[in-house]
Amino acid sequence: MNSAQARGMARYNQWMNEKVYAAAATLDDTGRRLDRGAFFASIHGTLNHLMVGDRIWMDRFTGGDAGITRLDQELFADFDELRAERERLDIEIIDWAATLDDHALAGDFEFTGTTNAVRRRGPFWFVVSHFFNHQTHHRGQVSTLLWQAGRDIGVTDLSYLPGMLETID
Repeated sequence: MNSAQARGMARYNQWMNEKVYAAAATLDDTGRRLDRGAFFASIHGTLNHLMVGDRIWMDRFTGGDAGITRLDQELFADFDELRAERERLDIEIIDWAATLDDHALAGDFEFTGTTNAVRRRGPFWFVVSHFFNHQTHHRGQVSTLLWQAGRDIGVTDLSYLPGMLETID
């Protein structure tokens, strides 16, 4: 992953989160919290986990500490608060990605795991790739849960990210 790819993935993350949250907002709280058999049980639970994961990684990248101790820790019980924080965090991710350069991505990155205290080190480009891949993985789960609830978030393909590819006829 290079810095241009990281910036593109940050924009994709924001675009897809806007689509997912718009669809989720059409359900009532009971529908969002219904245990649908997913790893994090519900639409709300999975959206919350996405927030948890993104917050953990952004804290690692920027030196913050949100006090997260569990991957299923509920950060926001209220959907509107969760959505507002998601929008804020997506802007933070875009701003952070804008600071990345290829030299930094070629270096190593060290961190301590959340579910265990194991210290890990590896290529920064790989860790940043994991950060964005984790988002895509769990949004795919949410997309399926929303589809099962009768909601379609529409096109999710990276190639449809507005402004990235031009149409030529």
